[in-house]
Amino acid sequence: VKLNCDLGEEVGSEEAVMPFIDQANIACGFHAGSPELMRETLVLARIHGVSVGAHPGYADREGFGRRSMHCKSDEIFELVLEQIAVLDELAKVEGITVDYVKPHGALYHDLIENAEVRAAIFLAVAKHPASLTVVIQATPEIESHRVEASIAGLELWAEAFADRRYNSTGGLLPRQEAGAMLDQSQVLAQVRKLLTEGSVITDAGKNLAVSADTLCVHGDHAEGVEGILEIRKLLSNG
Repeated sequence: VKLNCDLGEEVGSEEAVMPFIDQANIACGFHAGSPELMRETLVLARIHGVSVGAHPGYADREGFGRRSMHCKSDEIFELVLEQIAVLDELAKVEGITVDYVKPHGALYHDLIENAEVRAAIFLAVAKHPASLTVVIQATPEIESHRVEASIAGLELWAEAFADRRYNSTGGLLPRQEAGAMLDQSQVLAQVRKLLTEGSVITDAGKNLAVSADTLCVHGDHAEGVEGILEIRKLLSNG
């Protein structure tokens, strides 16, 4: 299981986090970030041998991309295409290839829940000349999503979350709900269970099967880099 982190979002944790992750999801300027910050993050990724992915979001800086903008399919296609292109051009200058795409925030959740949004994102990613992979949450619907992706000529990486509480349907408990964000002891317990049993405990106290290729951590989590280092140790030992 790889370890990925959302970076380039003006949190300031890039330099500290990069040595401990495998994949850097770099914000492309719509929900957060800037060309300068993208370039700085790309350089750090190159130094530490970290795989780079585009992290496109809705054009919603005020809401940090966490509000669904209810865009039309062609608008979603264009905004994803544009953000991948921006990061790709900067990456080429630094001698780096973009390997995958992981949508951000509300766009990520719309990818999971809305077939039209999913089709538009898949179409935009498929336009890239390289064979980019799409990161999507490991929900019970992941296999049907894989079929849709394969029709578009794409592969998916299934993602689990280290620091978020799951609900009984396999989704994430909304951030504003009590208990949605796990503390560090809960994070480590959830990661151990994912690695050893392939499951998590939901908000209802039930076991939920989760099979993931990559595990998401957040640099702005309360425990910060120290927490990510502990997760890295679990993955290395697992």
